[in-house]
Amino acid sequence: MWGRFRKAGGRVADALRTETKSGGDKRPHNLFEAAAVYVAAGAEDDQERADEAAGWVSPEALSFGVNELACRAVIALARERGESPRTVARELLGLPTA
Repeated sequence: MWGRFRKAGGRVADALRTETKSGGDKRPHNLFEAAAVYVAAGAEDDQERADEAAGWVSPEALSFGVNELACRAVIALARERGESPRTVARELLGLPTA
């Protein structure tokens, strides 16, 4: 049983592992930093920067970070507008109100 637990924990650790920055700064990139840069680059149509940020962390970690960023953004907009997160999310995607 403990072997399976260690193996599963190792997979989670691998998914969250980050690479170090190139150059003089050896601090590893945070998955949320990678997600923020990736999303901002996409919004600014900067494919080179998006590709760079995507290389900082594993695809699973980037996906988690982008999802977390989306949730926080929708909640912040909903609070700002005084609307439900569901309404804001549907509006942002151009979907009809439910």
